[in-house]
Amino acid sequence: MSLGNPDSMNNVISKVLRYGVLLSAAVIVLGAALLAARDAFSPSASLLHYDPNQIPHGPFPVTFSSLTAGLATGSPDAIIELGVLLLLATPVSRVLFSVFLFAAEHNRAYVYITATVLTLLLFSMLVTPYIPVFGG
Repeated sequence: MSLGNPDSMNNVISKVLRYGVLLSAAVIVLGAALLAARDAFSPSASLLHYDPNQIPHGPFPVTFSSLTAGLATGSPDAIIELGVLLLLATPVSRVLFSVFLFAAEHNRAYVYITATVLTLLLFSMLVTPYIPVFGG
């Protein structure tokens, strides 16, 4: 496999996306199965009950520390959230892999363009929530 061949680059990128989505789906299905097993003895109506005063329906991790604590205890909610985070990380990892693939081809222009896109992605995800104009 020669990285100079655009088809081989496309194959690598498509595998990154495919395996990212499959891994994410597997983690979400695992979390959903654990959630169903945990609530197997409760009436099904309680699973479908919508309570606007309790969103998202119980203790759900919304920070990295609560996610880590939830994963340590095997919380189905935390496992599902991890699957969603893996799904969100998949396109970012695609851009990261693209930077390395263009660098391996010695294509400096595309390395700079793709690195700029990666920087903007990471900035928008990690910094923007803390800027007051954006609700931080």
